[in-house]
Amino acid sequence: RFYSFDLVREYPHDPEAFTQGLLYAGNDTLFESTGLYHQSSVRKVDLQTGKVLDQHQMDGHMFGEGLTLLDDRLFQVTWLKNDGFIYDRHNFSKRESFTHKMRDGWGLATDGKILFGSDGTSKLYQLDPISLEVTKTVTVKYQDNDVSYINELEYINGEVWANVWQTDCIARVSHEDGQVASWILLHELRQQLWNSGNTEIDVLNGIAWDEENDRLFGKSFCTCSFGPWIKASKVLGQLTLPLCSQ
Repeated sequence: RFYSFDLVREYPHDPEAFTQGLLYAGNDTLFESTGLYHQSSVRKVDLQTGKVLDQHQMDGHMFGEGLTLLDDRLFQVTWLKNDGFIYDRHNFSKRESFTHKMRDGWGLATDGKILFGSDGTSKLYQLDPISLEVTKTVTVKYQDNDVSYINELEYINGEVWANVWQTDCIARVSHEDGQVASWILLHELRQQLWNSGNTEIDVLNGIAWDEENDRLFGKSFCTCSFGPWIKASKVLGQLTLPLCSQ
């Protein structure tokens, strides 16, 4: 099955933020992991204004990637490394490091009990949040074909939703067997950007889910300006859920 979207609202957002991980933490608050060497950070952001409320600047040799929140702990992975970090959501200065056995770090999500991770391949990993050991691995497939470049993740209503890097698609994946149950097609968002003159749009990246209010947030960046996703710049987009069937 294939789904489209309804764009409900846009929010201001830092156009310099090279978003890699995005999550909604209640009370109109986002947590965000940004990438690029010498620019990576973990941030607490006010949804309504886009203001950065708190920020930890990472070491210059680290490229921030996926981010998820379990209880009061923020888990973050890094690109091209097996290194990760755990932050206190209330105090970023309280942090610890860990290593994992994924190829490297791309995406993270949680169902409140375990962590789901991706490394840019077709693998979807399950990790124990205490030991950080991989407890299960499935291959993401659609009609018997491996789906590679699994990127940013979000856990929504029993499914793992995954950005597929360099596409305008979100795969809705069963974490039990890796099968793609359906696709969300976002090519119309790219067309909106082109129509508004923003022709340097790169990839869609960043999925955040507000379970209480059935809200889905998403973001993208451009290759040159790093401007965000929808229409002009400095905005986050809110989509409706459930999405409209095509």
